[in-house]
Amino acid sequence: MVVETTDSTATEALGADLARSLEPGDVVLLVGDLGAGKTTLVRGAAGALGVVRPVTSPTFAIGNRYPVATRPGLSAVAHLDLYRLGDLGAEDPDLLADYIGADTVAFVEWPGGAEDRIAAFGRLRFRVTLSHLGGDRRRIEVVPA
Repeated sequence: MVVETTDSTATEALGADLARSLEPGDVVLLVGDLGAGKTTLVRGAAGALGVVRPVTSPTFAIGNRYPVATRPGLSAVAHLDLYRLGDLGAEDPDLLADYIGADTVAFVEWPGGAEDRIAAFGRLRFRVTLSHLGGDRRRIEVVPA
């Protein structure tokens, strides 16, 4: 599926639509340049999954976990940004276990070559590629992972 959004509200709405098909244990890979709208899409998805706290970029924290109390089997939505890590092979193998698991839905920005390691912790569902089209417009492609 390929969609063009015209503003951040439409990008959030697309994230909310995507969230309706996600189950605990699912992982969504996010690819796109800085400022392409990855966190905006996650904000919409997280809200639809029951997150009530503000969703922010995890660039400097590596990952954020947002509790969910309203959906059976789902304890949290996780949002990771692997941009600064480069090679996950040099990291603690349990780094991902703090964010990806059977009771979470996880969104991973900049997955790079770590897809096999990510898949060891959760079910890869979608790869979402976001591209700038100028101004607030974005091209968003969602494909099965």
